[in-house]
Amino acid sequence: MSEAAVGAGQQVVLEVGGMTCASCAARIEKKLNRMPGVEATVNYATEKASVFVPAGSSVSDAIATIEATGYTAALPRPLVSDADLSGEPTAADREVANLRSRLFISALLAVPVAALSMIPPLQFTNWQWLALTLAAPVAIWGAWPFHRAAWINLRHGAATMDTLISVGVLAALGWSLYALFFGTAGMAGMTMSFNFAITPGGAAHEIYLEVASAVTVFLLAGRYFEARAKKQSGAALKALLELGAKETTLLRDGIEVLIPTETLVVGDIFVVRPGEKIATDGAVMDGNSAVDASMLTGEAVPVEVGPGDTVVGATLNSGGRLLVRATRVGADTELAQMGRLVEQAQTGKAEVQRLADRVSAVFVPIVIGLSLATLAVWLIIGAGPEMAFTAAVATLIIACPCALGLATPTALMVGTGRGAQLGIVIKGPQILESTRRVDTIVLDKTGTVTTGRMTLTVAQPVSGVSEKDLLRLAGAAESGSEHPIAAAIVAGARYRLGSLPALESFTSEQGLGVQAVVEGQLVLVGRPRWLAENWSIDLPAELTTALVAFEEQGQTAVAVAWDGQPRGVLAVSDVVKATSADAIKQFHKLGLRPVLLTGDNARVAQSVAAEIGISDVRAEVLPAEKAEIIRSLQRDGQVVAMVGDGVNDAVALATADLGIAMGTGTDVAIEASDLTLIRSDLLAAADAIRLSRRTLATIKGNLFWAFAYNIAAIPLAMLGLLNPLIAGAAMALSSVFVVSNSLRLRRFAPLKTRKTVQGDDSGHPVRDFALVS
Repeated sequence: MSEAAVGAGQQVVLEVGGMTCASCAARIEKKLNRMPGVEATVNYATEKASVFVPAGSSVSDAIATIEATGYTAALPRPLVSDADLSGEPTAADREVANLRSRLFISALLAVPVAALSMIPPLQFTNWQWLALTLAAPVAIWGAWPFHRAAWINLRHGAATMDTLISVGVLAALGWSLYALFFGTAGMAGMTMSFNFAITPGGAAHEIYLEVASAVTVFLLAGRYFEARAKKQSGAALKALLELGAKETTLLRDGIEVLIPTETLVVGDIFVVRPGEKIATDGAVMDGNSAVDASMLTGEAVPVEVGPGDTVVGATLNSGGRLLVRATRVGADTELAQMGRLVEQAQTGKAEVQRLADRVSAVFVPIVIGLSLATLAVWLIIGAGPEMAFTAAVATLIIACPCALGLATPTALMVGTGRGAQLGIVIKGPQILESTRRVDTIVLDKTGTVTTGRMTLTVAQPVSGVSEKDLLRLAGAAESGSEHPIAAAIVAGARYRLGSLPALESFTSEQGLGVQAVVEGQLVLVGRPRWLAENWSIDLPAELTTALVAFEEQGQTAVAVAWDGQPRGVLAVSDVVKATSADAIKQFHKLGLRPVLLTGDNARVAQSVAAEIGISDVRAEVLPAEKAEIIRSLQRDGQVVAMVGDGVNDAVALATADLGIAMGTGTDVAIEASDLTLIRSDLLAAADAIRLSRRTLATIKGNLFWAFAYNIAAIPLAMLGLLNPLIAGAAMALSSVFVVSNSLRLRRFAPLKTRKTVQGDDSGHPVRDFALVS
């Protein structure tokens, strides 16, 4: 984003470097929000700041403010950079590698120090000097990331988690040096033993080299696993964005040319061979194939496409050769838009995180105060400087709020990343709270519960006429028409028969029917009234009964005749999607009451509702009235989710407490929603709510652990019941626990799709027509 654009008063995301804990993020956020008109949130896990810069200011001002606070800031790189694609190590890779080597070397040095200090039989004469030789590099070099961050913060008059760690480690090392050089700890024959709790006793002969070295190793291990987990939690988004094809075959003047995908422009026609990825979003110009979109949508069943159908970049052509005209390229593609939405969601903050941030902002100064108070109280009651010092150091180390800062962002990153893999885009962390409270889900019918296009469902021939002949002649006759009903008949006939005979002549009467010569026979397809009035062809009782039954089911029926005789009836309808009934069952299990909302007539709406198991139907509703229906439910005390896909659903989606848009719908509907489902499957809506609730539950579990840990551990340390060594291990393990708990979201499994006889979403029936009726 350019500075000019930002100067107009827009949102910008900055990459922030140098943050080591949630306190750092809180400091930066506080500084940015003090700037006139600026609104900012800083996410420690993603290392990004979302900043609104008002008119009259520039992004440079925000960057300067962050740098003045002691950190680095820059405009973000592309979501997937050239370095990512080339396999070169990223900044995250380098950080993980640095921490790994620092941890490995420190652990090698610290293990013998801990063994010598805690096991008296190993304490040979002058062992303490070997321990000092091994421990000093760990306490200085190994803990250098903590010391450096603490010094930078001190220069800016601030204290963070690193301050607690640095002070604790240096205090343990400093005390040991004092005892060795000025006390009696350096004398030959000195021995020590290890206790889980602190015991009163002599002061000058005890050293804490094992605390300085082992605590550093524990904290480095926690920082290493934290960095690795942060890298893994963003891996889903990175993997998603790397799905796209790197090269494509452009068709130019009849010649095929291999070009980089990023050079495509709207209007280019490119070739997609079987087994190749579709380079960008487009419309099929020629060819028929099955497209596997599972890597993008999570839907395992390939979708049949042909001329006129739209295809999405990064999906796999698993069938025939396709010619595709590019309709969206680069940052406008569905894949890129999905990536931006997920990144925006990960940069934001849930309400529960704001509480943790407020606690973190004041936590470090309070802990330093408690540590000093612990030191003073133990000295006052005469416990001796050793015990007072040990209790104070344990208080510093045990209180580091790592887990508190990681609780929300790691769960949010993993949850939204897993959602992206399953074709579910959660637009912001605040959406998670909404999914927990929702108790009513309103469903648009057309395109949401149903396929949104007419499908041939029943072919009913008269006695003596085969279903194959009825479909062959009626399908051929309708092939000359562009009417949706005609298109459904032609598609259904071709699906069953494979090919249709050619037309010899064709005439259409608008809104009534068509007449055509096929295989030398005059074929008529249209309204029964048109056949009776214009051609004197009356339907026999068996066809009249079938036609009435179809219409009572909400289907549209047409009659077929040839050679002056009625031959059968065909019925088409907007069929229910194969997974809609299963989705309704899942909504009930989630505690949601489904409501069907449609502009269709009541008979059709009731038929669809009965088929999928919905009892509350609101039919014949005008587009402008949909939002009012939502508001009336809200006035009744219900928390409402709305699922839709059309322009006429946009206001209702924005009005609902939770708006869920089908990704196959219109851009305006997607823009108005809170959750976007990339695949056109109502089960995905149930998955979205399940994933959102699971993510929120994980966040709350993490926060409970982090708060409970600190609340319980600090008093124990102040009372002298925790050795600093145990305190360091416990603090590191708490962070590892929180991160590991968040990573469990990567195993979230979507609901299984079960195809039924209604039809597939390509508009074709999947079994014999007789079963469909």
